[in-house]
Amino acid sequence: MISISGMRGLIGSSLTPQVAMRYAACFGQWLRSHNPGEVHVVIGRDSRPSGQMIESAAVAGLLAVGCRVTSVGILTTPGVAIMTRHLGAQGGIVITASHNPIIWNGLKFLRHDGVAPPAAQAQEIIDLYKSDKPLNLVDVHGLQKFAQDDTALNVHVQRVLNHVDAALIRSAKLKVVLDSVHGAGGPETAALLRELGVECVHLYAQPTGLFPHTPEPLKENLTELAQSVQQHKADAGFAQDPDADRLAIVDEQGQYIGEEYSLALTSLHVFERLGSQAKGAKAVANLSTSRMIDDIAARYGASVLRSAVGEANVAAIMNECSAVIGGEGNGGVILPQSSFIRDSLIGIALILEMLAKRKQKLSQIVAEIPAYAIVKDKMPVDPVIVAKLKPVLSQAFAQQKIDTQDGVRIDWPDSWVHVRASNTEPILRLIAEAREESKARELINQVRKALGIV
Repeated sequence: MISISGMRGLIGSSLTPQVAMRYAACFGQWLRSHNPGEVHVVIGRDSRPSGQMIESAAVAGLLAVGCRVTSVGILTTPGVAIMTRHLGAQGGIVITASHNPIIWNGLKFLRHDGVAPPAAQAQEIIDLYKSDKPLNLVDVHGLQKFAQDDTALNVHVQRVLNHVDAALIRSAKLKVVLDSVHGAGGPETAALLRELGVECVHLYAQPTGLFPHTPEPLKENLTELAQSVQQHKADAGFAQDPDADRLAIVDEQGQYIGEEYSLALTSLHVFERLGSQAKGAKAVANLSTSRMIDDIAARYGASVLRSAVGEANVAAIMNECSAVIGGEGNGGVILPQSSFIRDSLIGIALILEMLAKRKQKLSQIVAEIPAYAIVKDKMPVDPVIVAKLKPVLSQAFAQQKIDTQDGVRIDWPDSWVHVRASNTEPILRLIAEAREESKARELINQVRKALGIV
């Protein structure tokens, strides 16, 4: 699958070294066409066993079109983004399939600012890849250097530390359980927690890529984390996905709070830190993200802008409106002072700072946030249904607020439903939120009925 979110495929079938090499070479050629002079690309990978193979192929593609390449090895997606900016590179590549199972891998491209190319630029790269045109390969005299850099962990951790009160967190003597799912996030997050003086019970810390459970940080996959929080009497539990750009949270009672609360809680803390300056501030969330953030922002006189799903779309609007916080309901937290990319480490640090400052249990803070029920449904993607989304739903729900920038989102005063084709999987997503789960399910059923879906 190729989309604004990059390329993902099955190792040994749809994603081969040849595919990775050409796709990376197309990215390198695209960068060279937009940047006079030398083009430097930073490349890193999550911990999947196929990562070294796909990275090597991608490096070959980049070198073949005359790019200079620096490998940062196994590193989180936000870590690669931060190193791209830190080294002044013109672009970055992360070899990752995010939360997908081990049989998948992929390539995610980053611009010089550490942000994924927005839709128009991503499409230019995709069109070049699909065109089958010969690439502008360099001869031996045009080949650039390949190097390795092992400073990325420290650079990422220091970047996060710059944006929280480390002394305050150390004084709170907090204890957490962290599930890194044998992904790339283990070493960086462990180093951050050591710097913050936080005692950590670390589950699946080593970045072997051999996921001990389904790697998406959902409730059904985190029962061991929840039990460990209770067993060790920890203040919180944190779960990362394999490339550590998503964060899910468990409270001190071992209750799964979930991914949607990651952005809600960090936004609450950021607005609190701003105090009176929060009035008029902006936050950005995608169309599939819980309206908890809207309620929190309203409490402080701030407002929320909505973007199409996809980190690049969120980041673009955050940059335009100088947002103070942003992200996505899949556990993606973006603090723009640190980077314009989802980062579980900054999410963890902000939650720890909030616990230290408030001196409250996490469950007590969660109880302050108006609760909603969110229901996420999906079905195999059908081009006929996708073509019907806008005209059919706009007519069927004409009395409601309609947003069509990414599929169709329909809003009522205290509920909403969003239907769209996924960027990363061949599925149609139907997501609804309301005060009660039964109401959210009813909204999805209304949409299904309007579209003629059984």
